[in-house]
Parts: sequence; C-alpha cells; structure tokens
Amino acid sequence: MQSVQEECRECCDGRGGGDGGIKVRNRAVPEMKNGGGGREEDVGKESLMMELTRLVQKVIKESSWWERRGVDCSILTASFLCLPPAFLLLGSSQLLWFMLGMLLMGLAHAVINVKGTHLASHGALTESQTWGRFWAIFFIEICGSFSAEAGMHGHIKMHHAHTNVIGLGDSTIWKVPFLSRIVYLFIAPLSVPVITPLVALAHLKGHSLGVVVRTVLMIALGLYSQYWLLINISGFRSVHGALFCMLVCRAMLSVPYIHVNIFQHIGLPMFSPTRRPKRIYQMTHGVLNLPRNPLLDWTFGHSLISCHVEHHLFPFLSDNMCLKVKPVVSKYLTEKKLPYQEDTYLSRLHLFFSKYQELMVFTPPITELVGVQ
Repeated sequence: MQSVQEECRECCDGRGGGDGGIKVRNRAVPEMKNGGGGREEDVGKESLMMELTRLVQKVIKESSWWERRGVDCSILTASFLCLPPAFLLLGSSQLLWFMLGMLLMGLAHAVINVKGTHLASHGALTESQTWGRFWAIFFIEICGSFSAEAGMHGHIKMHHAHTNVIGLGDSTIWKVPFLSRIVYLFIAPLSVPVITPLVALAHLKGHSLGVVVRTVLMIALGLYSQYWLLINISGFRSVHGALFCMLVCRAMLSVPYIHVNIFQHIGLPMFSPTRRPKRIYQMTHGVLNLPRNPLLDWTFGHSLISCHVEHHLFPFLSDNMCLKVKPVVSKYLTEKKLPYQEDTYLSRLHLFFSKYQELMVFTPPITELVGVQ
C-alpha cells in the first residue's frame, strides 16, 4: 500500500471573502516574509503537513480493512439492494406504497450517485488500480451520467489540487450569475439530472473516439436501464410517466447537493495562482465542515459533509476513515493554531441568501494571508 505522503502528493499535484457565521478555531498563522520567506520558515511550514500526515498514517495503519473501505462499500451495497423493492413498490396502486418506493429509490440514487461517484473518483473503494478504474467508470458514467475523464479531471486535478485558487479550483463551475437567488438556491437544482448528461457530452470534445463512444454508451446504459425497469418491473404504462418518475427520484436531494457544493468553499478565502499559501494553510483556510447530519452524512458521505476539511487534506481516504481521523486532525490544527472552520447548514444558507450577489455573481476578492505566501 502506498504511503500517505505518496498518495497525498499524487492526489494533489500542484499544491493544489467573509466567513459569515463560521466558527473558526485559532486563525493565527506564524509570521513569515512575503514570497515564501527563508528556507527555515519553508521547512517549518512543510513539517506541519508532514507531522499531521504521520499522525493520520498511524491511524490508518491501526485500522482494519472494514474501517478503511468495508463500511462504505457496505453502505453502497445496501443502496443497490434497496433498488429491487423500490421498483416493486413503484408498481403498487396504493399511494402510500408508491410514495415509499419513490422515497426509497431517491435515497438509494443519492447514495450511489453522490457518495459512490465521489469515492470512486478518488479511488477510495479499492487498492487495485484496475478495479479503481472500473468503479470510476461504473459509478461516474453509468450511475452518475457523467464523463469519468471530465469528472476526475475537474474534481481531482483542478478542485483538489487548486482549492479556492482563482481561475483554477475556485468553484466558479457552480455559479450561474444570471439566475436570481430564489431560482438558483431552490428551483434550478431540480434540473441537475437533465443538465448533467448534457454537460458530460459537451466535455467530450477533444477526447479520443474510444472515450467518446464508451462514455455515450455507458450514460445511455444507465439511463435506459432505469427506464426499462420502470416499464417492465414497476408497470409504468406511459413513457412520460416513467421519465417523470426518473426525474423526481434523481432530483430528490439535488437541492442540498448544490448547497453543499457551494457552502463549503465559496465565501471563504480565495488565492492567487501565483501567490498561494502552502497546502496545509490553503486547505484549512479554504475549506469548511458542516455538522453531522443523519441524512446528508449517510447519503452524500462524511467527506462531503462533516469531514470536508479532513477530505481536502487527505483526499484518498474513504468516508469512514475521514470520520475516524477527524478528532486527530481537528486536535492537531487547534494545537497549531490553524483554522478549523465549521458552520451549520442553516447559517450558510442564510449567508448565501443574504449575500447572493456578493458571493455568487461578483468575482471574489483574493485573500492575502499576510506572512504565509
């Protein structure tokens, strides 16, 4: 198994506003000269990340396979096992059972589409590169209706490597400036299931013919499979009815999905491509955790909700391992007087609603962490 340091470097090659009601523990940073300071200071900064890495590596080595990957694989397996009863319930003439089938399928889809694609894109489901590639294509293209190449490039090579760096990984992909706050925050997310495959097709430009054909076929397979099962297992008699059911199930948690993606980065410090802080400062200043939430933690995964800071520091860890190392990371950052940012879902929603123009329309200002660059 690769060491934590090696995987961290591979996942984050390139090193990668106001805080509203954010709770930040110890935002002080050590004083350094502009431009990176002297060699001793650079060594000091690097040693912070290396010291934290060693602590996390110790936890990983002491963890079983079940803790490292088994828990999350079991959650994904359970979600797939929920699909047969969901299709059967959708064939019921009783409204209560039909609605239960919709709920069950919507939740299963959220786990598979969000948690599954996210873990697969980071290779967190297996230690095998071959199987990792297989699961990435399966979850991202068949289940998520998106391009594996485009998804992994945008998320791994851009967002993680250049978190909150203007023009690279600053989350501007989520901005739609011409939409009003009401439409963007509460209505537009419902169209995500329709927009996603269209965006995937647009991203295929410039790829080889083999990748284009595979991606189109995999996306079509995923969409048609659900449609075929609704017609032949659930007994839908109309094309429109089956398509509408697919849209409702796939869009069931799309509103919080969009919220989570903007809440945890936008509105936090943004950095210049030429003057960014070292990795540990970049991630601790530019990433935020939401509190534990029974629904979102288990459908989207801990690494996207309550352990997002841990995830950006160690992106190759599974959701369960992010949760396990969370006390180690939070304690270490607190002791070193580095920020460990946390805020509630409702607080962030209020912030984005009240400052929508500033956060989602205008270009965010670059944050100068005096003495850190």
